[in-house]
Amino acid sequence: MCTLEKRGDLFLLTLTGDDEHRFHPDTIASVLSLLEQAKSQSTRGSVLITTAHGKFFSNGFDLAWAQSAGSQTGAVNRMHQMVESFKPLIASLFELPMPTIAALNGHAAASGLMFALSHDYVFMRNDRGVLYMSEVDLGMPLPDYFAAMFAAKIGTSIAKREMLMSGKKIRGEEAVALGIVDSAAHDSVEGVVEATVGLGESLAAKKWNGEVYASIRKSLYPGLCAVLSLTAKIAASP
Repeated sequence: MCTLEKRGDLFLLTLTGDDEHRFHPDTIASVLSLLEQAKSQSTRGSVLITTAHGKFFSNGFDLAWAQSAGSQTGAVNRMHQMVESFKPLIASLFELPMPTIAALNGHAAASGLMFALSHDYVFMRNDRGVLYMSEVDLGMPLPDYFAAMFAAKIGTSIAKREMLMSGKKIRGEEAVALGIVDSAAHDSVEGVVEATVGLGESLAAKKWNGEVYASIRKSLYPGLCAVLSLTAKIAASP
């Protein structure tokens, strides 16, 4: 399902297996547990890198599990359960006392893209993988914190329209041009992970105070953090 490996100052969180890495309640709980583990073990210079195995970074919520509830009401309740349980996971990333980097090995869709955008830096491949918000195509409303994420992290109205109101699948070079990701100059999983490890090591060398870093992060996105029920607290120690 997922693993957390510590390599010096770097924490490497990996969604394992060759499936679509959909966010089932068990998956959400597992990832959240590993983020709490990284937080508890963090020191000055810690950095988190998140990636995945296979074709998908994450294809969103586990819709098959929701639809297997046996009734429309049951399916709606299961979707609500995933939306609500995913919110603390996103909040956890914003509170993590270290820089965070997403290394997209492949497609990132819906909540999978929200998971990626919750990181400070996003790298993707130029040969494979798209960014896709499927809600308009599926006829599903956008959760409030998804909308707040786009308002906070996606700078142009064109990018918001193309992704949220057109359901366009965005590839690497266009994602860079629209300011959605930082880099798409990588033609393999190994290449994108290597690039993020290089960035991670350079950030780790700065030995920043993690609590101050997290506080500054939250202060940059007051609207989103309000929806996530987060407040910025300035640490006193230098």
